[in-house]
Order: sequence, then C-alpha cells, then structure tokens
Amino acid sequence: MKNIQRNILPFLVIVFIAVNAACHAQESSVTESNVKKEKRKKKKKKKKYKLPDIDLSHWKVTIPAGNGKKPIEVSPPEISDYANNEVLKPYMYNDSVRGALVFHAFPSKATTANTKYSRSELREQMVPGSNSTNWTFKQGGTMKGKLAIDKISRDKNGKYHRVIIMQIHGRLTDEQKERIGQKDHNAPPILKIYWKDGKIRVKTKVLKNLGATETEMLHEDAWGDDKGHTFKEEVGFKKFRLEVKVSEGKMVVALNNNEFKVYENVHMRKWGIFENYFKAGNYFQTRDEGAFASVRYYDLEISH
Repeated sequence: MKNIQRNILPFLVIVFIAVNAACHAQESSVTESNVKKEKRKKKKKKKKYKLPDIDLSHWKVTIPAGNGKKPIEVSPPEISDYANNEVLKPYMYNDSVRGALVFHAFPSKATTANTKYSRSELREQMVPGSNSTNWTFKQGGTMKGKLAIDKISRDKNGKYHRVIIMQIHGRLTDEQKERIGQKDHNAPPILKIYWKDGKIRVKTKVLKNLGATETEMLHEDAWGDDKGHTFKEEVGFKKFRLEVKVSEGKMVVALNNNEFKVYENVHMRKWGIFENYFKAGNYFQTRDEGAFASVRYYDLEISH
C-alpha cells in the first residue's frame, strides 16, 4: 500500500503542474484576446472627423428660410461661423465624416427676385460684404470645385429632380442700370451647370440679334438660351470635379479634367459688356411638394 502511495504522489504532482500551466496559458490567451478587442474598440472610437477646408471670406449665402417675402442672406464675416449659426444649420452644415460642406434646399416661399425657385447657394463677393465690385470676362476668372449629390428627390414619374450646382451670373453696373431704367442690377446668367439624371449639363446664353446696340444688349430679353450640352460621363452620386475658366471672349467648362466644353464665339465676345460673379451650391429647380436636395462640396476655390 505504501508503494502504491509513493507511486501515485509524483503522478498527482505532475498532473497538478500540467493543469495549472494550462490554466495560466488559457488565462494568458483570454487576456491577449481581450486586449486585442479593446484595441479594436478604441480604433473604432477614434474615427477621423474631417472638416471642409473652404475659404468663405469672399462668399455670401442665400438660404430658403425667410418671412415669405425674401430669403435670408448671410455675408462675411458672419458666414465663417456657419456651424454655430442656428438659422443656417438646417441649410448649410458640415458632413464631418466625409469632410464636406452640405447645402440643403427645398421649395419654400422665400425666393430671390426674378425666380420662383429656392436655393442654398453661395454668391461670390470680391469685396466681402458688398455686391458692388464684380469682374468682366476681360479681367477673367476661374472657379474649381469637387462635389457630389448627397440626396435628391424624384418627381411623380420617378425621375430625379434637377439642381443647379454652379453659375456665372451677369450684373448691370450702376450706369447701365440707369441707362435702361431698370429697378435692380440683375442681368442674365451666362452659365448654368446642372446635375440632371446623374449627368452634368451646361447651358449658356446667345444674343438673339447680333446687330443689337450695346444699350439693347443690356436688356434681359435680348438674350436667349442655347441648346445646352450634356457631358458623356455619368457622375451619379459619386464625387466629381468641375472647373470653369473665363477670359476675354472665351469660356471653358471641364468635367473631371477629362471632358471639355469650349465656348469661343461672337456671343461670348458680346457678353463682355457685363460684369459677372460666380455662384456655387444648391439652386433647386422644382416647386414639387415634398421635394428636396442636398449637395456636398469637398473643395471650392476661385481666382482672378
């Protein structure tokens, strides 16, 4: 019996040591697994938040909010604090996951003069806070943007609504306004760039009577719409780049630096009588009830 006990004792010690080592190994494995899980959780928590790097010091914004007579506008320097502006927040806000500035619009009673559509749109101000200083084609200018359609409603036939995402708008000088007896400085837009059914469409103006005098050309009804041009590439809801460059008698629109539409003709030369300013954002082209659109801008810059 004593021999049996002596033989069993070493065996039990070995078993105890083996079990204890296995337990430690398992605990170590569980601990390592927990550490890895915690690290993954921390990585998830440390999501990178990006803010758009767009200089707004030379832009004012118009939004669909207002008292029904005219929309609200915010100019520099107040526009730079848009993220903390309670009035702007529903219409102009950051998408910090994508690093974009979003412009949201829907049909409202607050529309600008000479239009029935609503907008959340930027208007260039060469002198911050003033609309009076603008530029001519002879002086030239360039606007570049990287953007995407965030979301947009459909009409009763299932087609997406249209939205204007960039413009060049004409403006009468004080002298021109007085000369034709007009109550405001409004002149036609020489350029409208649309997002339409997932593609980019460009519209410009043509002078109806090439023999018109300079005074006659100042009237809005002297200009008509061209047939328009639709770029071949379908951008859909993906990011895309637009560049608009103007010089004396010439305008070039580029999509993704791959497709180009060049306007260099008599109409561009005649347009030289007007001053102009750039516009960018979301000029929504419908009055359908319940309609909406949001446009994301990742980059936007202008130069002269």
